[in-house]
Amino acid sequence: MRRRLKMGMVGGGLSSFIGKVHRMAAALDNEIELVAGAFNADANLSQQAGEAYYLESNRVYGSYVEMFEKEKQLPEDIRIDFVSIVTPNFLHYPIAKMALENGFHVVCEKPMTISSEEAKSLVELVKSTGLVFALTHPYTAYPMVKQAKFIAEQGMLGDIRKVVVEYPQGWLTTALETTGNQQATWRTDPKKSGKSGSIADIGVHAQNLAEYITGQNITEVCADITNFVPGRLLEDDANLLIHFDKGAKGVLYASQISVGEENNLSIRVYGDKGGIEWHQQEPNSLILRLLSKPMQIIRAGDNVNLCPQAIKNTRLPSGHPEGLIEAFANIYRNFAEVLRFKNEGLHVDSHNFDFASVYEGLKGMLFIDAVIESSMSKEKWIKLKI
Repeated sequence: MRRRLKMGMVGGGLSSFIGKVHRMAAALDNEIELVAGAFNADANLSQQAGEAYYLESNRVYGSYVEMFEKEKQLPEDIRIDFVSIVTPNFLHYPIAKMALENGFHVVCEKPMTISSEEAKSLVELVKSTGLVFALTHPYTAYPMVKQAKFIAEQGMLGDIRKVVVEYPQGWLTTALETTGNQQATWRTDPKKSGKSGSIADIGVHAQNLAEYITGQNITEVCADITNFVPGRLLEDDANLLIHFDKGAKGVLYASQISVGEENNLSIRVYGDKGGIEWHQQEPNSLILRLLSKPMQIIRAGDNVNLCPQAIKNTRLPSGHPEGLIEAFANIYRNFAEVLRFKNEGLHVDSHNFDFASVYEGLKGMLFIDAVIESSMSKEKWIKLKI
């Protein structure tokens, strides 16, 4: 008999913003149920969260180590099928590693690790175990981003020449980390965030979005990064020139000190036949400009003229907004579909694997490495060590 997949969560306590997003997204399509978790390093706080999430007390753990050790002893139809990792960056690797080693599939927040060495280790673990690993890059899960990818793949833009992708925020304009703000504190701490601030936090989203739509990989960067806020240990602003493997060139800008900006991720892609433009804060619209033709605005919800992947990842008719929760939910639903297909011995193709994987996680870490190296080097261009 078919059943909902059982999810365990590490992190995502009562004060966690991103944990709540993941829980809502995972539950949206009724394919997944949260049954266990280690929600906080403090066992009492973890239990409080478990009570708030209506979990049995014996399935709420004081650590992820305890959770994996006890869950793997449960019958297969009771124990968790996978773990969702929603902790600060420095914990992603040890949790994902232990999950894979104990036979559990993984959904992980980005960046996947805090070093490329850790990322390579996870790639090898996924290969050797055959388990499914999803990295939550939700912006590529919007229907209109999938339509943009389809337009580029169909050659409607011609040979892609230029990519402009930007991700400005303004929430770290002041030294928010000195006020006790939990989200700012760990994101600006190298011990918890890793070697990068704005690039690791939001720049990898811009990098992943550009590569996803264009089908091209960033091969080298020329980066200028700055810590504008006095005393801040990690960069809060980054400006990059980028080169792609199929000849496109571009600009990537990621900033968390752009006053007044909210979450203004946007991208423009230009070929020799046309261009596309998409804005995350207006996600249901995609602008298409074809040579010598009027500008078109393509809208989500049009189940006649959109590509299959855009239709599959759209839940509502035209004019009904879908946002970040639905984009996250698309990742969880597609992840669940792959797990079901594998469990039932069915063929899984690239259209099923329509989410970022461990390989995109590695590319993100190599991108971060190159940006930091470029910012410290006198060389004009630094190649990604792929």
